[in-house]
Amino acid sequence: MTDTPDRDERHLARMLRKKAVIDERIANSPNECGLLLVLTGNGKGKSSSAFGMLARSMGHGMQCGVVQFIKGRNSTGEELFFRRFPEQVRFHVMGEGFTWETQDRQRDIAAAEAAWEVSRELLRDPSIGLVVLDELNIALKHGYLDLDRVLSDLQARPPMQHVVVTGRGAKPEMIELADTVTEMGVIKHAFQAGIKAQKGVEL
Repeated sequence: MTDTPDRDERHLARMLRKKAVIDERIANSPNECGLLLVLTGNGKGKSSSAFGMLARSMGHGMQCGVVQFIKGRNSTGEELFFRRFPEQVRFHVMGEGFTWETQDRQRDIAAAEAAWEVSRELLRDPSIGLVVLDELNIALKHGYLDLDRVLSDLQARPPMQHVVVTGRGAKPEMIELADTVTEMGVIKHAFQAGIKAQKGVEL
């Protein structure tokens, strides 16, 4: 499409209207508080988004904590990277691998319970600005943890602490409690074409 002065003027008018709307919404949203964010759905990118927020928080000098509930049998790139900053990130890998690998429900329950105890310590510490609870939704989906207790602990956290919960199949109660919920959808995935998980992308 050819640019014309008339088109430029219409664009300017649209952007001025849009800016006025956004400025008004920002002015009407002065509050700050700790947020609960839930990243769920069958698509790729839930943990990646959570670790992006972790990096962002660290950039602002915040103390952070991570608990991984299911992952744990093999090291991931995010673990290898964020463990380089022990003075700023408490990184706990508490899982024993995916459920189809462990094939032992009682062992999975014990691992989830231990992971939640570590999580509770982080959720009680007002010096920690961001907590990532990676794959917590999976542990709740399989009934490894008591949902009411988890929700109660999340609600009792320090008022300015942000929490990011990831994993497929988020419980309706978790979604209801959350401030922000994103559902990742699948359009296409390399694994469907026989391509295995690769370092830097999935691992």
